[in-house]
Amino acid sequence: MPKVYLKTYGCQMNERDTEQVARMFTEGGYTLTQTENDADAILINTCSVRDQAEQKALGKMGIMGAQRKQRSHVVYGFMGCMAQSRGQELFERIPHLDVVVGTQKYHKVFEYVDGILQRRLEARMDDPSLSLSGQSVCDTEEEADSQNTIRDHMPKARNASAFVSIMQGCNMRCSFCIVPDTRGKERGRPIAEIVKEVEFLAGQGVKEITLLGQIVNLYGRTEFPKVDGKSPFVQLLEAVHEVEGIERIRFTSPHPIGFRDDLVAAFSYLPKLMSHIHFPMQSGSDEILKVMRRPYKNAKFIEICEKIKAARPDIAITTDIIVGFPGETEEDFLKTVEVVERLEFDNAFVFRYSKRKDTPAAEMENQLPETVKEERNQRLLEVVNRLAKQKTAAVVGTRQSVLCEGPSKTNPLTLSGRTPQNKIVIFEGDAEKLTGQILQVDVTHANDFTTYGTVV
Repeated sequence: MPKVYLKTYGCQMNERDTEQVARMFTEGGYTLTQTENDADAILINTCSVRDQAEQKALGKMGIMGAQRKQRSHVVYGFMGCMAQSRGQELFERIPHLDVVVGTQKYHKVFEYVDGILQRRLEARMDDPSLSLSGQSVCDTEEEADSQNTIRDHMPKARNASAFVSIMQGCNMRCSFCIVPDTRGKERGRPIAEIVKEVEFLAGQGVKEITLLGQIVNLYGRTEFPKVDGKSPFVQLLEAVHEVEGIERIRFTSPHPIGFRDDLVAAFSYLPKLMSHIHFPMQSGSDEILKVMRRPYKNAKFIEICEKIKAARPDIAITTDIIVGFPGETEEDFLKTVEVVERLEFDNAFVFRYSKRKDTPAAEMENQLPETVKEERNQRLLEVVNRLAKQKTAAVVGTRQSVLCEGPSKTNPLTLSGRTPQNKIVIFEGDAEKLTGQILQVDVTHANDFTTYGTVV
């Protein structure tokens, strides 16, 4: 039985896409392996949002090419955003590469890889010198309805949560972002199909689902009508909320342009909607937001956050921020710091701006030196971490509803779970009995970003 090794870089959408590919390989008779050393197919799902993710993927694939000397039949492939953006160029960069598959062709990966592998194995049986025969494949073409192909899940025992892809693509064209080119235009799946997938997951014991979209709250805006003043996304939330067995609903990542009053109101009447949103701000300066092509002003972002807090007082808000964007002055940076202090985010992912291929920002004047980017990055992180530690400390002494996700990643002798505010809680217990269960946990102490407690 052949084995496949899958490695993912990037966001939750990439993780979900990889799961779909894994399901196709297991259905095709492959087993999944955790090490590339015994794999017959080695696939990396790539991300292009940040340069670091691309470099990691390229470095990993380059190192794994050493396997070819001992196991010449192995098939190597890139899939995902970097595969989409670089295409044929990757074959020149990685000589041993066999397959490059873009973001709208995940459902074709098994067919391409298995075809090459079988031809190589057959050729090797006839003549070992032919073991490298087998045509390489580069498929980055658009495909209609590709958003409907990410719908299958790997069966897991005691699975607490799952990702559900509701759409592909993005129409926003932020000046720093390559996603509209790598994922295509917005296109959503029908609500009925998404609900059917969620019902299946509920039947498998899943308690929590996270709805995924590049701009998730713009789901269906060009395809499906509003009903009673509610956007297609709010209609979807209401439909998923009715699924028996699902007790928690999350979504990521929304955009301010789609965070209208109907979505804010949903937090007041949908109790399964968890008290956490990851809400990318990117900058606190209107001048920088404008050159970023983010179609809102800072005051609007603050207004939305305050409305959400009014609708759900216990909500936790996390965000993404880019520092060192082309043309960012010290004054612009200080405006960002001011907003972070005002809104008191529970946490934030702070990124130094890095050029992305074929984006307008990469060609802008006034690119900042790396030393300035790093210095601002560290200054903002100090503020973000101080606030995050305060938020974490505030949980100590409270009783929290925690969804047990299983053994902790850092200490498998303990269990890990998340509160409605998406805060991690570590506690002791029997993984066999508690994984997938929603527990009441008394939080007794905390370190900087993690809390610890005792199951009631």
